[in-house]
Amino acid sequence: MRRKLNRSPEEMARREKISEMLQALDISSMDDIKELYRQTLAQFMENSLGSELDESLGYERYDQTKKDTENSRNGYSKKTLKTSFGDTEIAVPRDRKGEFNPQILKKNQTSVSEDIEAKIISMYAKGMTCNDINEHIKDIYGIEVSESTISRITDKVLEEAKEWQQRPLESVYSVVFLDAIHYHVRSEGRIIKKAVYIAIGIDLDGKKDVLGMWVGENESARYWTTVLNSLRNRGVEDIFIACTDNLTGFSDAIAAVYPHTDIQNCIIRQLRNSSKYVSYKDLKPLMADLKKVYAAVDEQSALAALNDFAEIWDKKYPKISESWRKNWANLSTYFKFPE
Repeated sequence: MRRKLNRSPEEMARREKISEMLQALDISSMDDIKELYRQTLAQFMENSLGSELDESLGYERYDQTKKDTENSRNGYSKKTLKTSFGDTEIAVPRDRKGEFNPQILKKNQTSVSEDIEAKIISMYAKGMTCNDINEHIKDIYGIEVSESTISRITDKVLEEAKEWQQRPLESVYSVVFLDAIHYHVRSEGRIIKKAVYIAIGIDLDGKKDVLGMWVGENESARYWTTVLNSLRNRGVEDIFIACTDNLTGFSDAIAAVYPHTDIQNCIIRQLRNSSKYVSYKDLKPLMADLKKVYAAVDEQSALAALNDFAEIWDKKYPKISESWRKNWANLSTYFKFPE
């Protein structure tokens, strides 16, 4: 059974007008549609720019009665705009004092495909070469993008990233999570692994924010000291709890910069390490018994649950309870605080 299209009266009327326009302009191919798009876009841009200049000067063209400025119109300049359907030329109105700063089409803007720069930045961030980026943009938009243009676009992001990395921070954070993520990146024609150090803070109002990201060769306590000093230099005077992954030397690095900060090792990381060599048939009951430890209502109950766990599982997996006891000082920090 043929399905009937359910279109609103407004859509039907709009389609009828479009059909009449296509017939009147003798549009019969995709090339005709592309040309119509370019002409329509040029007309829209010129009308919009003219309205913006009227607003900027405070009076409309040929209406001198409302003029209250020494500035005035000063003809037009030509600009070639790159679009997804090819180039189109538009007339950009000028003012005598050069104060007109259009918003719909900014002074240095040469493309109406606003997402082109975002796509270039995204491809560059994924490690694509300038030639690869140029080929992709050419396929999508039919536009040639030179290596210097790609560099100019990506350099904009570097400036914004630098400003973000150096922004001032809150003086006190209740919790700061410190961890590194490892990525494969392109460097001098080779694919290598780098560590991205990330600090996520929760302020005294409970708001979470990425405090910063730093790129290093590999994760080390020495580099974390550099990260922590960077946080202090940007205004962080104290951290109540620092949540870490128990990297060797990490606690000492934190104590050197923030001596009064409590350390909380990541419970998830501890659980992963605990279950690494456990038989599949034992995994579910063993993890259920461990949950009684870290989900206890207070530290006393947690230690009692850990003793119970050891009685049940030490004969088969003695290193699990041993690891929890060895790291207990930094695994139990959260018990000092309200639930």
